[in-house]
Amino acid sequence: MIDAQFRSEERYAKLSIAYEGKEEEEFVCSNVDKIIAKYGIQPETYTCNISDIKDVLVIEYHEDMDREAGEIFEEILKTLGIKLCD
Repeated sequence: MIDAQFRSEERYAKLSIAYEGKEEEEFVCSNVDKIIAKYGIQPETYTCNISDIKDVLVIEYHEDMDREAGEIFEEILKTLGIKLCD
């Protein structure tokens, strides 16, 4: 199951997407890459383990003056079928 968590402060936004297994990893990463490539602002991204079976893709936008990250994150959540984000 794919889960998401969102955090933001002034000019900073972060979306963390937790997934498990290779199939979910490929689905999440390929869709996120396609969506990010459509926009002019590029985030910092990294992946980390939260357990033996779950990994997290973290997408961070720094100095987001025009607040473009919100639109990008909404598109990511919709594409991944995530209806609830903490």
